[in-house]
Amino acid sequence: MLTKGPITTEDKSPVIQVNKATYQMLKLIGKGGSSKVYMVLSENKELRAVKLVSLEGVEPEATQAFLNEVRILKTLRDCSRVVTLYDFEYDQERSLLMLVMEAGDNDLASVIRSATEKESMNLLAIKFYWSEMLQAVLEIHNKGVIHSDLKPANFLQVKGRLKLIDFGIADLVQADATSIVKESQMGTLNFMSPESIARMPGNGTGDCGLKISRRSDIWSLGCILYTLAYGRAPFQHIVARNDKLRAIINPNFAIPFPPVADPNLLDVLKRCLRRNARERPTISELLQHPFLTEDRALSKPQRNDKLQTMFSEIENMSPDSVKKVNEMVKSLKLGKK
Repeated sequence: MLTKGPITTEDKSPVIQVNKATYQMLKLIGKGGSSKVYMVLSENKELRAVKLVSLEGVEPEATQAFLNEVRILKTLRDCSRVVTLYDFEYDQERSLLMLVMEAGDNDLASVIRSATEKESMNLLAIKFYWSEMLQAVLEIHNKGVIHSDLKPANFLQVKGRLKLIDFGIADLVQADATSIVKESQMGTLNFMSPESIARMPGNGTGDCGLKISRRSDIWSLGCILYTLAYGRAPFQHIVARNDKLRAIINPNFAIPFPPVADPNLLDVLKRCLRRNARERPTISELLQHPFLTEDRALSKPQRNDKLQTMFSEIENMSPDSVKKVNEMVKSLKLGKK
């Protein structure tokens, strides 16, 4: 709980207590709706992120989403590509949910903004982030979890690696099933799959239960890759909400695919953004796709050595140094030593 005055630190910074553990609040790093996220310092002087969710007056559906996030994070505690949940507490008196989580540097949305302010993202950087995303999603899919709200902001950089966050509308697939039926959907429109939208209330299908499989996450991944390649999501240019929804589910609405440097990138995009979910590739197939397994810019020995060096440097550097990443990949592309 937030302390009401008696507990302070030497520099008078506010503190928060979760299950009697005290955390020094350093700064606000994110907020949205009824939640705020703070960077904090633990009693052991380790950086953590604390998410505070005010559930007072919140709709039951939203409350369930926050509680669902705790449930999923507990299930995925042993996953290396999911942000770690260290502790949580629900203060019933104040209707306040508190989650103590692993702290990251910034999210993929920030990386994209930084990298595309002056120029498009380098192809090798795109491959790196694409591989990172695929490995993260593969891990939760192997645990039977469908995220359902994949977008750049939900990939957090932690020591140069991408980890998944925000499992509010995620769900578990039963061991003997391949899909789940969702009674509601609150994903982000620009990254939502056609099947997630098709049965939404008011879309004229007569069925509000959403049958969602792992391939729904593949569509969302394709939209993120599209954003990496072109600087915007495939339907981002459509402003009106209803027009956007109709375009996403309409097989006759052609998604624009401007020319790109690597034809393998174009092939991956088109495969992921197939409106028929059954026709989309699996994560394993995408990891084996030539877009990641072939590199036309470098010879094989040079590629293996230099890419490994680049990935090691990225892992050990601050992800805030996006320009440094671009300099490295440009160096690789030019074959410099």
